[in-house]
Amino acid sequence: MTGRSLRVRLWIAAAASIAVTIALAGIGLVALFERHVERRIGAELRVQLNQLAAAVTSEADGTLALAREPADPRFAQPLSGLYWQIDGWRDGTIQRGLLRSRSLWDAVIELSDDGLATDAVHTHRAPGPADQRLLVSERLVRLGQGGVTRALRLVVGLDRTEITAARNAFAADMTPYLALIAALLALATFVQIQTGLAPLEAVRRGVEAIRSGRTRRLADTYPDEVMPLVGEVNGLLAAREQAIERARAWTADLAHGLKTPLAALGADAQRLREQGQVVLADDLEQLAQAMRRRVERELIRARVRSGAQPHQARVEVVEALARLLRTLQRTPEGARVDWQVEAPTQATAALVADDLLELLGNLLENAAKWARRRVHIEVTAGERIAIRISDDGPGVAAEQLPRLGERGLRLDERKDGSGLGLAIARDVVDAYGGELTFRLAAEGGLAVDVALPRAD
Repeated sequence: MTGRSLRVRLWIAAAASIAVTIALAGIGLVALFERHVERRIGAELRVQLNQLAAAVTSEADGTLALAREPADPRFAQPLSGLYWQIDGWRDGTIQRGLLRSRSLWDAVIELSDDGLATDAVHTHRAPGPADQRLLVSERLVRLGQGGVTRALRLVVGLDRTEITAARNAFAADMTPYLALIAALLALATFVQIQTGLAPLEAVRRGVEAIRSGRTRRLADTYPDEVMPLVGEVNGLLAAREQAIERARAWTADLAHGLKTPLAALGADAQRLREQGQVVLADDLEQLAQAMRRRVERELIRARVRSGAQPHQARVEVVEALARLLRTLQRTPEGARVDWQVEAPTQATAALVADDLLELLGNLLENAAKWARRRVHIEVTAGERIAIRISDDGPGVAAEQLPRLGERGLRLDERKDGSGLGLAIARDVVDAYGGELTFRLAAEGGLAVDVALPRAD
């Protein structure tokens, strides 16, 4: 897969989305847990405030005292993290730490005068002793004594280190579950991407089936989002078929138009022969035959290159081979050759019969032309139909093998020919997605290996 892959892009987008979502979810859950813990501790601090408010008293001389100390033993342990403190006012000036817990030792909790309403509880953060950060709850109460009302601020605070430790423990416990959720989201993304791209893969298989000739159109069973593409492809195929039909009609008209001039040339050659101009007649007749053969082969090339393959074309290779050999054995070049054939009883190729006959006919004619005594033909039917044709002729130079099949190439001018036979054979093989390779035969001649698609 490359950077242009839609699957890669979807995976990158999904990975980024999952990572951001999991990170935000983790941060949000930790923050919510911390707020929950703070609210829970705030509720406990308010209980401590109520106990402190119930215990505070004023002596006859105006001094403050506690009827009973808060029950939590941490209040008696220096710098334990849990503290209480009572502030008062005199002459408009706040007096901090009129009473305070032993745990504060010689420190006081510094709070600003935030204008609390009577009996209203305010929970917030504040600095504490030994650089601790406290979560404090404060409450303003009014204490009456001898007709004098006195305002007191009761404060209870807890070191936030405990909250932070609980938050970190929660984050550590939550991490494996977030990883599991990320893995499940990745799995769901995989299924979603595979499901979402499946119609495109189905379109690819449909186009491959069209190219191989197994069908002519894409089906109309795709999702609605893909149907516009399917409609355009089918429209393109229809336009291509129309263009092919016009091209075939044009080539047929061309062939029909050339038949009359070629026939006239043959008649002229016959009249010249009757007049005693044999040499000129032979030359003219050879020219007409060469032109006729070239026209016929170019028409074949045009038909094959047009890709006009009938739906589900199939042909029996062994049967076609037998027909060709019967014809070749009646020709002068074919009669002098010992044809050796190794083939199964049946080998069905996905080709039009005429195209297979044209392919094998050119290859067998070339082998018969150059063979000294023997041509060996081997057919095997596996995943593809493999045909090997080798002769014991002079062969070709190794550096010329890649050039075989070029249009008009003739490596030896001593033999008659147009140089089109192997080129047409390559055109047929390429049109059906096969393979055509040339190599030197063990007998010293030329070996041709043909691989053709097998019919279902």
